[in-house]
Amino acid sequence: MFITKTHLPRRTVLRGLGASLALPLLDGMVPALTAQSRTAAAPVKRFGVFYVPNGMSMPYWYPATEGPLDEMPPILRSLEPFRDRVLICGGLDDESANLVKGGGDHARSAGTFLTCVPYKITAGADVSAAVSMDQLAARELAKETQISSLELGIESNAMVGNCDGGASCAYTNTIAWRTPTTPLPIENDPRAVFERLFGTTGSTDPAARQARLERDRSILDLVNEELAGLERVIGPGDRLKLDEYLESVRDIERRISMAEEQSARELPVVDQPVGVPGDYAEHAKLQMDLLALAYQTDLTRVSTFMLAREVSGRAYPEIGVPDSHHPLSHHQDEPAKLERLHKINEFHLQQFAYLVEKMDTLPEGDGSLLDSTLFMYGTGISDSNTHFHDDLPIALVGGRSAGIRGGRYVRYAEDTPLANLHVSILEMLGVPVEALGDSTGKLDRLTNL
Repeated sequence: MFITKTHLPRRTVLRGLGASLALPLLDGMVPALTAQSRTAAAPVKRFGVFYVPNGMSMPYWYPATEGPLDEMPPILRSLEPFRDRVLICGGLDDESANLVKGGGDHARSAGTFLTCVPYKITAGADVSAAVSMDQLAARELAKETQISSLELGIESNAMVGNCDGGASCAYTNTIAWRTPTTPLPIENDPRAVFERLFGTTGSTDPAARQARLERDRSILDLVNEELAGLERVIGPGDRLKLDEYLESVRDIERRISMAEEQSARELPVVDQPVGVPGDYAEHAKLQMDLLALAYQTDLTRVSTFMLAREVSGRAYPEIGVPDSHHPLSHHQDEPAKLERLHKINEFHLQQFAYLVEKMDTLPEGDGSLLDSTLFMYGTGISDSNTHFHDDLPIALVGGRSAGIRGGRYVRYAEDTPLANLHVSILEMLGVPVEALGDSTGKLDRLTNL
């Protein structure tokens, strides 16, 4: 990092015509060196949870033996370049899912994944669960950000209706709970995510929004005057960083606009809002790019991302799997079905690996955005045929200062609560809690200590 004498506020925001553009960390935002201080600003801590539905093709998830990750298992092989930052945790159970009185196993898995507390069975609006661990982190980390947390996804964001055996869709379609009675719906429309991050109109009126889009589709044009002023006072290194960041913003705008134009030419799809790409991978990458921007500009430090909803019936013919995901997950231990299910599992993880790689390329301080970020990837069902909620497939991916020691596969004793991992993660994030759900303590062997 090059530390300059010119100091810009860390939260410099460019504004214009109802839009605001937060900036990434620039060298000019780090105070100049003095005789008394020769250290840059301490890195922030970020956290993200990535959830996949319908269980896992377990023979393709775990390595053959516990210990060093000499080779990544098939589902996780797209993370091979980051093997030294991957910690696979085996043996963790979500007993709270088994304690839910009624409903289906899919709702139980998503509905308790981050709370580890049994919820109330209802198909109405009177849902009741518990505060999820991501929101406990958000309460503390949001003191420094404009947005407390982002809840993103690819499929339905419905919060009402019966989605699994009498259980509300709130239990299958989100994993984040702000309060015991307030589930946080995912946002699956990239345009809506973009406007939440940067804002483009002072009105929620659809006509006003459309008029703004027709008048000027680029947020960069709206803040052009302030942008020109900023470029006159920053150094050449910061100008390069800023140009790369602005190119990312413009590219996302272009892809969102293209998706909207394509959507307008096609027949409407149920549960698919305007602006959502028809191609799964392009949709996922757009959402991942938006999440990377949110982290890069420090608009938020906490996120959850559902790569599909529980009981998802999506087919993936683009990867050679024309089967509906949910029926395929009832594989009856047939090798051919397990292989096709593995392809879906690996395809989902490839989307996550795209974000990990992208964040590793984004500079922050003397390292990258990934260095101070911790991700948890997994699901609330292990063997999708039995619908068991034990020995859950969980992987942590952390940057060099995130708090874990990667490159390993660690197994815990039978009946170790998943909640113990949540408690441990919260402590790493600087949000210690005495207990969460059915936790019995913290996990060992996560770090070098």
